[in-house]
Amino acid sequence: MTKIIHTEKAPAAIGPYVQAVDLGNLVLTSGQIPVNPATGDVPADIVAQARQSLENVKAIIEQAGLQVADIVKTTVFVKDLNDFAAVNAEYERFFKENHHPNFPARSCVEVARLPKDVGLEIEAIAVRK
Repeated sequence: MTKIIHTEKAPAAIGPYVQAVDLGNLVLTSGQIPVNPATGDVPADIVAQARQSLENVKAIIEQAGLQVADIVKTTVFVKDLNDFAAVNAEYERFFKENHHPNFPARSCVEVARLPKDVGLEIEAIAVRK
């Protein structure tokens, strides 16, 4: 049975979708843009945007009763692949800080445009063990 995951600690959906679905053994998040859920602000700096998007993913995963260490796959959409090194460094910091055992599998692709003209969007899949 599919359960809808929602938390006030991540931005509300800005369209006809949910923050995440819990399929029992899998939790799949929608893409998280770097909107601060408390203020609605988007950081200007791509590193801060990466951190905010990851924190939004974390809030959703935790609402589902899981931890960052349970994330097995992410997809990162960036508006400018020239930002890859900076985003990658923040991504690595985030997963190390959150004690991920190995890092999740990941895809990273450049896209023409993202909602609210942000610099990146991140989605995740986590496994309940």
